[in-house]
Amino acid sequence: MAAEIQPKPLTRKPILLQRVEGSQEVVNMAVIVPKEEGVISVSEDRTIRVWLKRDSGQYWPSIYHAMPSPCSCMSFNPETRRLSIGLDNGTISEFILSEDYNKMTPVKNYQGGVTALCWDPVQRVLFSGSSDHSVIMWDIGGRKGTAIELQGHNDKVQALSYAQHTRQLISCGGDGGIVVWNMDVERQETPEWLDSDSCQKCDQPFFWNFKQMWDSKKIGLRQHHCRKCGKAVCGKCSSKRSSIPLMGFEFEVRVCDSCHEAITDEERAPTATFHDSKHNIVHVHFDETRGWLLTSGTDKVIKLWDMTPVVS
Repeated sequence: MAAEIQPKPLTRKPILLQRVEGSQEVVNMAVIVPKEEGVISVSEDRTIRVWLKRDSGQYWPSIYHAMPSPCSCMSFNPETRRLSIGLDNGTISEFILSEDYNKMTPVKNYQGGVTALCWDPVQRVLFSGSSDHSVIMWDIGGRKGTAIELQGHNDKVQALSYAQHTRQLISCGGDGGIVVWNMDVERQETPEWLDSDSCQKCDQPFFWNFKQMWDSKKIGLRQHHCRKCGKAVCGKCSSKRSSIPLMGFEFEVRVCDSCHEAITDEERAPTATFHDSKHNIVHVHFDETRGWLLTSGTDKVIKLWDMTPVVS
């Protein structure tokens, strides 16, 4: 009986389409630009590069941007074209790319070493606590690219825990403060700080604007920013203070006079409660089933709290 001839298995291999070269150091991360023949890369050589395919068939940088520190990671939202870059020095920098991917505009920088992280698996939101006293809510799953600040601590944020069933965030600081945030409210991003050579309310020149100072025969003033609208203003036009809880400012912050008049009592209503643990917290654990919070501190003491009066 003749031996049965087995068909020869097909040999399938990935096809190399292109080599993109030019980085001076290791490329730590790269992404394909959807619906474009392009690639975005970040590297140890401190550069952000947007590579677009040219008529020659080769990829050449349409954007070459040097950062102050090596780039360790990035996140790109193709819908908003928002690019977030993580640097080795602890900074997160955000940019908006133009529609043709030939220009990149800075949006904001977030600095301060991250000291605590917490994840909401339902809303797919990442919370980070920082040594600059702030908590940041990063919208990862919603594809909005938003980063909302929560300012309610006077010392570095040491620990975070999330009560999923009540949508409340518990943050603990190095000064012993425990803050319970209501995350079941419509929060707003803080505005970008606008650049100007003169007050955007009264047009008085700032102290570096020598030409306008000379022309108007006026002494230059110090620049401030309104935390609600982001405008560059002088001290006289921003003499008022207000809390803006929906923007994350539970404490009073500088606002321009017109924004101060526009903020309603309802907008000033707090969205967090504040409690003193009376020890410097380094770690927390929250038991949702019983509503108990465990805190451990630098005083070598472990404290067990019933949080049901405030987390409910």
